[in-house]
Amino acid sequence: MKMCASFFILLISVFSLNCHSQFQPQSNNIEKKIQAKFINLLEFPIDSSAIPRTMNVSSGDVKKVASKDWTSGFFSGNLWQIYQLTGDVRFKERAALWNAFIEKEKFNGKTHDMGFKVYCSFGNGLRLEKNEKYKAIIIKSAQTLITRFNLKIGAIRSWDHNKESWDFPVIIDNMLNLELLFEATKLSGDPKFRDIAIQHAKTTLKNHFRKDNSCFHVVDYDTLTGGVRKRGTHQGFNDQSSWARGQSWAVYGFTMTYRYTKNKEFLRQAEATAKYYINNKNMPIDGISYWDFNDTAIPNSPRDASSAAVMASALFELYSFTKNKEYLNYANKVVATLSSDKYLLNESVKGPFLLDHSTGNWPKKDEIDQPIVYADYYFLEAIIRKQAL
Repeated sequence: MKMCASFFILLISVFSLNCHSQFQPQSNNIEKKIQAKFINLLEFPIDSSAIPRTMNVSSGDVKKVASKDWTSGFFSGNLWQIYQLTGDVRFKERAALWNAFIEKEKFNGKTHDMGFKVYCSFGNGLRLEKNEKYKAIIIKSAQTLITRFNLKIGAIRSWDHNKESWDFPVIIDNMLNLELLFEATKLSGDPKFRDIAIQHAKTTLKNHFRKDNSCFHVVDYDTLTGGVRKRGTHQGFNDQSSWARGQSWAVYGFTMTYRYTKNKEFLRQAEATAKYYINNKNMPIDGISYWDFNDTAIPNSPRDASSAAVMASALFELYSFTKNKEYLNYANKVVATLSSDKYLLNESVKGPFLLDHSTGNWPKKDEIDQPIVYADYYFLEAIIRKQAL
């Protein structure tokens, strides 16, 4: 397979950063290793109910999901991004086939994850190929998503499950679904999608952050008063802890929202939480965070490559707005570390993934220290954003 030369020049360039020498990955055979992994994604059998989400590296068993799963859009998104990086049309063609399985989600009003599912798949497709059908799917998906918006609360409901625990839960992850709404307004000319996205971001800004600029995972609202009932976590170490991927969602989400609105409040919060994350006393020297900054087992707790990948992608964009080299240096270090043998899956692993050592849901002991599809997605996006700089 012929690869885009600039892609590999980019990867090799990050190895010369001023990182601690112990963590500078070897560039030998990096092209060969990544080529082999791209091929594994390309050749994974197409099945509408078997979209790869994660895998057990030891057994080789791949966990597969249907389109209703919140991670379903990332795999085709990875193929679209590999097409962008390589120019190899086989990846575009394969991505379109996987996209087709997700289209029905545009009618699924039982989930807030419309952006993850539809925008990571069809959004990338539309960005790389002007397809009117993709445009219509994005707009319809946005129409479905805003049915979950509560005007009194000023936010989009995240989950419908665990009703005995929550009245109207909103999770920090939901910030990333706003991009679908902003784009729907651009595509349709209808301002309601943008207006709802901005209101959701303002409500999240008001209620999700602590004084140290870390964020809660879940804020539960009272549907009668619109006020906050309680704050806590569902995937973090405890209600007062800083779940690492949640912090990354926050920085990514508010940086993206600033891109569309140019509201400095959103930019300030993205910067504040980014600094909390980068300079955290429990941040390992290689830049790949533990799954939760407050896990009492640190330094013997699992890392989360997905959190680092999301943060790196966010910080490349945040750097483009601020020119703060602290963000650029951290993002470059993460890309270099994730490209090393320590995190890049061994060539002998034939699953449709690139990276190892992500943590999915620690409280449920689910997807611990494994490849996870969204880690690959934001790793590829970080490389693309680095290339754009």
